[in-house]
Amino acid sequence: MGGSDVWASGEAYERYMGRWSRLVAARFTDWLDRPEGLRWLDVGCGTGALSATVADRCRPRALLGVDLSEPFVRTARAQVPAGSFAVADATALPVPDSAYDVAVSGLALNFLPEPAAGAAELARAVRPGDGLVAAYVWDYAGTPGFLRRFWDAVATVDPAAAVALDEGRRFPVCRPDRLRSLWTEAGLTDVMTAPIDVPTVFTGFGDLWEPFLAGQGPAPAYVTSLAPGDRDRVRTAYAEAVPLERDGSIALTARAWAVRGRRPAG
Repeated sequence: MGGSDVWASGEAYERYMGRWSRLVAARFTDWLDRPEGLRWLDVGCGTGALSATVADRCRPRALLGVDLSEPFVRTARAQVPAGSFAVADATALPVPDSAYDVAVSGLALNFLPEPAAGAAELARAVRPGDGLVAAYVWDYAGTPGFLRRFWDAVATVDPAAAVALDEGRRFPVCRPDRLRSLWTEAGLTDVMTAPIDVPTVFTGFGDLWEPFLAGQGPAPAYVTSLAPGDRDRVRTAYAEAVPLERDGSIALTARAWAVRGRRPAG
């Protein structure tokens, strides 16, 4: 049984993760507490959840979002008319040194082959002195949210896949100590981390399960790679692993870890 990190449909991603990403983005920008009229860079912008929040809440003078997925960039352009968007590699940004006041990244660092190179590029892009670099990633390993419960359920029916594909194992940068080290090694100062918790409420198990059938992201890609019988076994194990409210809804919490730091002067 296999799987891969597929990111090809903006609409499918919105149903799977985008709706929760928007909740995190709002709390993240509140935490950054930046004034209006700044130049913002959103790296790994995806479908534009963080870019839209920056445009609405921070009123930037300029906003550029970049992502390696052309379909995601196309979705972001449609959703955030106030921003500019480009297809680009997060580890080789097509921007001049010191061009931005704030460089951010939402839910993308985990998927970079070299997160340290991505952090260095974010730092390069902001102006020395008080340029701010910040990011957030899901806490795949700790909080028992819907993804943690999914991989724990997979472990009961397909242990090898859980070992190989579980994001909590694959992405160590989802922990605050690793984020802090990443930022410090990029030469940033005044580094801080913080948890951001958001409610993830599903109307029923179908609302939770159906996005896994679209193949967007590691867990859904794994689900769609399965033979029907194996997929049914995973579905059953997952349904047994999540708590149902009296009305059939499922109320969980997702945690993201956020990090921020400044590019020093000189």
